[in-house]
Amino acid sequence: MKEGVFYGKGIKEMKDEFPEIYKLVEDLNEIVFDGKVLDYKTQKLIAIGIVASKHNTGATRKQMVSSMKEVGVTKDEIMDVLKVVLLTSGMPAFNRAVKVLKGIEEEKIVGDLVD
Repeated sequence: MKEGVFYGKGIKEMKDEFPEIYKLVEDLNEIVFDGKVLDYKTQKLIAIGIVASKHNTGATRKQMVSSMKEVGVTKDEIMDVLKVVLLTSGMPAFNRAVKVLKGIEEEKIVGDLVD
């Protein structure tokens, strides 16, 4: 289900220059997103909420797009998560994340997967 794609500054360089560290990141990703208790889709929705609450628009966009592509997360499901972000992190975090979601919808990044 999940793709071995990692985002962050220096991750590509790490893969090339420090493959043993990159392998640790891959292993950690497998451990975290194991779907044993919470299914992978739920875990991805949690990840969206976390990055959105931190006002990280780049990571929010990447989490939203990968969630839509990998496990069929819908716009409505993301909006449910963003309502929790509104309650727990406030209007600025919520507004930024909604703007990201609207941008994805307008760009048709994920094609028919966007409601």
